[in-house]
Amino acid sequence: MRKSEFLNRFHHARQVEGEADFPLRKPGCPAAVLMPIIEREELTLLFTRRASHLKHHAGQVSFPGGRQEPNDTDLLDTALRETREEIGIDTSNIDIVGQLPRYRTVSGYEVTPFIGLLRPPKVLVPDHNEVASVFEVPLSYLMNKQNHMIHLAERRGLPHPIYFIHWQNQHIWGATAAFVRNLANHLE
Repeated sequence: MRKSEFLNRFHHARQVEGEADFPLRKPGCPAAVLMPIIEREELTLLFTRRASHLKHHAGQVSFPGGRQEPNDTDLLDTALRETREEIGIDTSNIDIVGQLPRYRTVSGYEVTPFIGLLRPPKVLVPDHNEVASVFEVPLSYLMNKQNHMIHLAERRGLPHPIYFIHWQNQHIWGATAAFVRNLANHLE
């Protein structure tokens, strides 16, 4: 998928139904991620693999992001700050084109995903205290729902979907895969 096709499909007026998230019993902790779309000949989406020593979500594939801090002006500021801290991208080079619906996670967060376009970074500087590695996946592969798998798990007596997307030796799942699926829904 090329940039012009992505933008034409992303910017529309219809209401898009998000994928089922986890119904929290109380308000979740505000958080945000950046879904960085790299402007290559074919667009790619950049992911991180979290460091294996972390207390939460160790070794899992994610987008740059995290909980909102008191000094963040808003959730977009949170997503950009975390992107700068985690992978060293100069966030002034990111063109934010929109956001997806808030997604509640089983770990008690209410995450807002922001969509950002950027030219291929010359250098990524992962913070190895947080990020083990960085990789990209072609956006066209991710937007093809035939590449998505859904497993229903029971939580509180109700079925709850868990999403999976496999790319080469990478396993994208959980909230990160749900964000990708919500983007695919938005582009339909």
